[in-house]
Amino acid sequence: MSNLSVDHLLGIKYLNSKDLKLIFETANHFKEVINRKIKKVPSLRDVTIANLFFENSTRTKISFELAQKRLSADIINFSSSASSVSKGETLIDTVNNILSMKVDMVVIRHPSPGASVFLSNNVNSCIINAGDGTHEHPTQALLDAYSVKEKIGDLKNKKILIVGDILHSRVALSNIYAYQKLGANVTVCGPKSLIPKYIESLNVKVETDLLKALKWCDAVNMLRIQNERMSESYFPSIREYVQQFGLNKQIVDSLNKEIIIMHPGPINRGVEITSEVADSDQAIILDQVENGVAIRMAVMYLLASKLY
Repeated sequence: MSNLSVDHLLGIKYLNSKDLKLIFETANHFKEVINRKIKKVPSLRDVTIANLFFENSTRTKISFELAQKRLSADIINFSSSASSVSKGETLIDTVNNILSMKVDMVVIRHPSPGASVFLSNNVNSCIINAGDGTHEHPTQALLDAYSVKEKIGDLKNKKILIVGDILHSRVALSNIYAYQKLGANVTVCGPKSLIPKYIESLNVKVETDLLKALKWCDAVNMLRIQNERMSESYFPSIREYVQQFGLNKQIVDSLNKEIIIMHPGPINRGVEITSEVADSDQAIILDQVENGVAIRMAVMYLLASKLY
């Protein structure tokens, strides 16, 4: 079996195109497994995984835990609010205490960008980044790209649009890296105040006209406004944002072509996307959720094979 070029999943930035292909091929196998009547395989039996979530999560946390159970791993779930972190314990001390109990792998979500890289350099364990602040969310990008690839095949020269709060979104950056490594062209769209200045240095085009951007793309990923990461106002009002960057049925119908519509969740219905569009046949939002389990199974299986 082929191996990943990395010992941790810290970000899409650190993967190559062969890694992405291997993860997708492995996910194909596990997707078949989770659609069987008996969904469990012994692939990670005797592997202990700690899920350390220092930020709120629903989809990602449940998806990782379900993937681990499907692989027969032993699981430790950690909540920072009910731990010694609330008493002032450092991240390194927390993780080292958990690792001293012979944990093999750590899945971590943390509000600080670079937290997973910091851990990988300072503790003796396999680290998987489940989202680090506004930096990266690698498994989300993997499942997004995998889901689009399922629908339209090879992504080389395909046109991918990312709309919304690019500045505060870890999904956006990971998506950009993933799609570009797969040969796709990427454009971002949103208020100028929510487009980071460095974005064009990543060979990404910027468009502020949503309709023009949608007419260009093959697939669009609609991102929510990340109010929890904002200390100031970045646009006049939600109403104005919806008018300029909200995706509704009237806009979709005016395109005169079918595009793939994605959303990483949670959805703010009526803001970045209407319910009518989110629940339409062109939307693959629930496919993304289903594929997330297979992708995370693939990632953990491939990384665990390098533990011994």
